[in-house]
Amino acid sequence: MEEIYNEPIYSKNVLEFIRVAHEYCLFIEKGNEHSGHEFFEFMQRVGPLLYLKGSLLPEVTVEYPEANERFVTEEEYENVFNELRGIFDIQDIHWQVDHEYDPAEALVKVSLGENLADIYQDLKDFLLLYQKNSRAAKENAVHDCKDLFISRWGPKLLSSIKYIHFLLYRDRPLESDSWI
Repeated sequence: MEEIYNEPIYSKNVLEFIRVAHEYCLFIEKGNEHSGHEFFEFMQRVGPLLYLKGSLLPEVTVEYPEANERFVTEEEYENVFNELRGIFDIQDIHWQVDHEYDPAEALVKVSLGENLADIYQDLKDFLLLYQKNSRAAKENAVHDCKDLFISRWGPKLLSSIKYIHFLLYRDRPLESDSWI
């Protein structure tokens, strides 16, 4: 029995990631109970932790890829996205440089609500698949989440954290001489 817990899918890093991902998803699901400012403060705190825990997910070899599943429906995604967009109002849309594009076309319009909804979808799918009582499901959950961290939700999270930092501190006067 103890040898099971030495496997990567049961590692401390995976279990800690589950806790943070669960907190993120719960907060997003109760979005209508929070103001935009509360969202920004929550994301300022949980975002870097979520990124750190995602970066520590182990590389897992999947034995049965057919055990992979997605759970968040398009309708559920749209509901989350529209709720977030409504909470953020005019602060939802911003411009950022996207380094994947040609430098001449690098400035892209981004929706904070869409980024956070995309992250929610990937994390919720991970949590629901990992809950299944099957080793193959857990392998697929960790493997997929790590891949999506690298290609999708990790970059979206970093972009969101940077924008949220701006929103939280944009009106604060700079005291440029305070560190000298």
